[in-house]
Amino acid sequence: MPPRRILNATLLIGFFFILEKVGGLVKQFVAARLYGVGPELDAFNAANNLPDTLYTVISGGALAVAFIPMLSAALEHDGRPALWDLFSRVANLALVVTGALSLVIALLALPLVQRVVVPDFSPEQQALVADLMRLNLLATLLFSFSGLIAAGLQANQHFFLPALAPVMYDLGQVLGLLFLGPVDRLVVAWGHLPVIGSALTVLSSVGLNLGIYGFAYGTVLGAALYLLVQLPGLARYGFRWTPQLSVRHPGVQQVLRLMGPRVLTVAGFSAIFILNDNFASGFEAGAVTALAYGWLFMQVPQTLIGTAGGIALLPTLSELAAAGRADELRRLLRHALLLMTALTVPITLVAAAALPFVTPLVFDEGAGLVTVAGQLFMVGLVGHSLKEVTARAFYAHRDAWTPLATVLVNLGLYVLLALALTPLLGFAGLALANSLSFSVEAGLMLFLLWRRRIV
Repeated sequence: MPPRRILNATLLIGFFFILEKVGGLVKQFVAARLYGVGPELDAFNAANNLPDTLYTVISGGALAVAFIPMLSAALEHDGRPALWDLFSRVANLALVVTGALSLVIALLALPLVQRVVVPDFSPEQQALVADLMRLNLLATLLFSFSGLIAAGLQANQHFFLPALAPVMYDLGQVLGLLFLGPVDRLVVAWGHLPVIGSALTVLSSVGLNLGIYGFAYGTVLGAALYLLVQLPGLARYGFRWTPQLSVRHPGVQQVLRLMGPRVLTVAGFSAIFILNDNFASGFEAGAVTALAYGWLFMQVPQTLIGTAGGIALLPTLSELAAAGRADELRRLLRHALLLMTALTVPITLVAAAALPFVTPLVFDEGAGLVTVAGQLFMVGLVGHSLKEVTARAFYAHRDAWTPLATVLVNLGLYVLLALALTPLLGFAGLALANSLSFSVEAGLMLFLLWRRRIV
């Protein structure tokens, strides 16, 4: 893909990421007003951990990044029918594995919550986390197929529908909050507003108040919309399903070889966030939610800059690497990294200064907790953004072992920093530990790319 088309793709993805982040902020604003920074949202956020890890490890992260270079190569050498044949074979295998693991986690949800996810929560809150986790696993199954479709469409250089899908996910969650949540709490807060107050009064009379479960059902609805909006893309590019389930196909074996270390890489990445909630469960009520919101504030610019750029670059980096055009790849990678740094450094400073004024507008209580967490997560914005591109540079060269080694360094460093910083900073030390460990990992990746003359 020429640089101009890469820029256009990045801008397209960035535009929809902006819409998604706006929708996400609206969703989180409504959720914060409905439930506050407290035990209910703590339970909801903790319940997401294992389902999110399952999705990320198999379909959303590990497989997608390993999948796209192979699909791009199949399209380049053998045409679109070969691409969809490989897609079908890998998707069939991934969905069977995801379904089996989801069933195991659902059956063992309570002991996993008690011993791994939030061991210091009360028994009642642990039971709530387990119930919400089982609902989130339904969304995980839908997301698993959606993530594979997104990889297939991106391999065809189609970015529109995969970029639109997260917006639909937020829409589903907002509908769950408004039609299935305790909207009467919003009537109390905003009932005096002429139009909004009347709409909320109607919603409170026709909606079902399922408490925090309404948010979970909205998540399932959002996952369904995330899937449905991408299906027209399959038709446009002539998708044909191959009803085969085998690991002996050469293309499947290549994907699995590349995916193996990637699975461990994503598992190591996810372990940081599982440990994050595990540690946070021993602090004050609202600590888990404050960290989740603080992470969200950092993720807004990180997604718009780092993730959007990384997604747009990967197919082209893979093509250049496969064609042996090292000089072009090096120039493209250097320009992307320099631009990303130039954008994220000032954003870090401005956002950290603005958070004390922003969070009180969203949260009635707990604004101080969210502010501190957000500021310390912002320290890692540059590192998180650069990692989005540096990791993809290795995957474009079909090297999945180096990112595994660096994420293990990240995980070990995070644990050491968390143990050292939490006695000094409380739960906020977890946010700073995250920022520092990811920044070190990004720096290590850059050094290794430089040593190999890739950047």
